[in-house]
Amino acid sequence: MATRKALNNITARSWALALILIGLTITAYKTYELGLPLTPEQNADVWTIQAQVSFEGTGKPAKLSLFIPENTPGFMLLDEDFISSRYGLTIAKAKENRRADWAIRRAKGDQTLYYRISVARSNLHIDWDTKPGFPEPPDYPEPYASAIQAIIQDVREESADVESYTLELLKQLNSTAPNENVELIRDKASSVGQWTSEIINILKGVRIPARIIWGIDINDAANNASLRPLLQVHNGDHWLTFNPETGNEGIPANYLVWKVGDRDIATLEGGNDLEIRFSLTRTYTELINVARQGAAKRDSFFSEFSLLSLPVQNQNVYQLLLMLPLGALLVVFLRTMIGLKTFGTFMPILIAMAFRETQLFWGVIMFSLIVSIGLMIRFYLEKLYLLLIPRLASVLVIVVILMLLISLITNQLGNERLLSISLFPMVILAMTIERMSIIWEENGAREAMLQGLGSLFVACMGYVVMTNENLMYIIFVFPELLLVILGLCLWMGNYTGYRLTELVRFKGMLGKEPR
Repeated sequence: MATRKALNNITARSWALALILIGLTITAYKTYELGLPLTPEQNADVWTIQAQVSFEGTGKPAKLSLFIPENTPGFMLLDEDFISSRYGLTIAKAKENRRADWAIRRAKGDQTLYYRISVARSNLHIDWDTKPGFPEPPDYPEPYASAIQAIIQDVREESADVESYTLELLKQLNSTAPNENVELIRDKASSVGQWTSEIINILKGVRIPARIIWGIDINDAANNASLRPLLQVHNGDHWLTFNPETGNEGIPANYLVWKVGDRDIATLEGGNDLEIRFSLTRTYTELINVARQGAAKRDSFFSEFSLLSLPVQNQNVYQLLLMLPLGALLVVFLRTMIGLKTFGTFMPILIAMAFRETQLFWGVIMFSLIVSIGLMIRFYLEKLYLLLIPRLASVLVIVVILMLLISLITNQLGNERLLSISLFPMVILAMTIERMSIIWEENGAREAMLQGLGSLFVACMGYVVMTNENLMYIIFVFPELLLVILGLCLWMGNYTGYRLTELVRFKGMLGKEPR
């Protein structure tokens, strides 16, 4: 029998440990991968970037094409708007990019169109899955051919793979003391974009796939922001990103990729004087909303089955119900580990739920008042020798009458808080009065008062725990923590040691040798 009990204890604790680990693992995944915050107060920076495209219409049909963001490593696209009166709009996929095409039958005079996106920082991984072929070495004209070949040869001696080759090439090209070959290449480039194109042209000479990407720096609000280029090379597995001016590797944290490739960001047919202006502003929003959108973009299982997807009225219900297991865990701990005595197991938690509406102070007063008066009337009913069921029904009626009287009196006094007494669980109060009276008769007034005060104390503790906004938020957003609560209940269910109150009770016996 003892062996079987020990095996059952091991099984229960194994289940408890497994449930706790599962709950914590899911919570960790939703926190670190999906970005769900652990506190409701956390805010996220949301950037709004606007591209203003203007041109002069000639009175003929006009077509405007604008490359717009598709893959944005480090950022998550929250929203986008296309503002263009009377223009037709189509969105087309163009390799790693997207393209917005506006068209109108007749465009005359000044024309202005807007494209606006909202983005937030994200750890969402973006993988450019395109695997380019090896480029053919171009025919460099002289004297550039000799200079480029000399640079290629020098770099080859100082490198071992695509990454090291690119780093060494950028180091030599951006040297503060360049040789005549580098000087010749530099003279061809009048902008960072042209400079990046020259680097790509050199890399083609050693058949390294390379391309240019354009993006915008997300720093401070600005009305005249501009796109700047970065260099990407393919090492056979994935794309590596470099700053063409400094050689720094990787996409900067504040860099929003706008488009990939060397094609013009915008093209115009049927108009003149095409101009593009970028502006950006920063706002703040709740991080939970950003994380929800991020999870939805990943098609995450947890986003589809999230309580946040329920209608608002259902969310309000579950915000309340999900606190009951937390209250139950509190009862298990206080009774199993501390040794507090209460009337029933979950009666204090139901009273604590009523305290949510009455607030703690007035709730304690009403509970004490109703139970005290009801207890006195219950003792009188005992003298009438009523059967159990009629007696319970009588106590219930008396409780309702007491609640009615208190509500009427407090209404005359102008105390709106006490009007919520109707929310008290009437049946629970009636059973509390009945149970307390029985214990009073069987075990004396002291035991009855101890259990009554214990019940009230647990109800107060339950109120404090169950009204904590941070705990309510965590349980609602991470309902898998209910598995942790279940695991803790199973774990404490096998506890057979001394309770805290028993240690105080048997304090005098501790450390004494048995006779």
